[in-house]
Amino acid sequence: MSKDPEAAAGHRFIVVEGPIGVGKTSLAKRLAATLGAELVMEQAHDNPFLERFYRSPRAGAFPAQLYFLFQRAHQLAALNQADMFASVRVADYLLEKDRLFAQLTLDQQEFALYEQVHSRLAIEPPKPDLVVYLQAPVSVLIDRIGRRGIGYESLIDRQYLERLNEAYAQFFHSYDRAPLLIVNAATIDPVHNERDYEELFGTIQRMQRGKLYYNPLKSNALAASESGRS
Repeated sequence: MSKDPEAAAGHRFIVVEGPIGVGKTSLAKRLAATLGAELVMEQAHDNPFLERFYRSPRAGAFPAQLYFLFQRAHQLAALNQADMFASVRVADYLLEKDRLFAQLTLDQQEFALYEQVHSRLAIEPPKPDLVVYLQAPVSVLIDRIGRRGIGYESLIDRQYLERLNEAYAQFFHSYDRAPLLIVNAATIDPVHNERDYEELFGTIQRMQRGKLYYNPLKSNALAASESGRS
């Protein structure tokens, strides 16, 4: 598929989100390549506290979360200072997911301190034109995490992934800040399978408003089924 800055039907800022292992970064990279877009990545592997968190969640959660908060705030502040209409951008995270992880991993006192820091940063993230939320069962996430072979990710606890998956589902159930495409990513491979990618990209092109559920399992034509579109 050739690069075309106008191919996403006017979307200038697309965000791909989802739990660890679902394939959000890989899809964001491919979308950016198709659109000739600037890629905005959270650089999770730069976080020096991440391995500590996976080894000992209670000991590592707070410094890991603060590192991510400052990293994301700095990156998105730079985007706000730039001309958001100068180019198409594709990101592999929403800033709002920072609080989602904080609520999941921090105790009550740590979360209260996190909220104080967050409020003092006064972050105003750019608003996406479209959010693509990738979903998959925990068993699929575990398999994909294992296949990509990042050493410390082997320490991720299944119960943590289950809680994370549920937190994402609850968050996006009520998300209304931007048009939302919810993708059942369990049985498709839009990164390596050209047909999967073209059909998903076509849905992204057509997505303009509301909420759309893209579930290939429910259609012989691998088409999208629509729910709650306004």
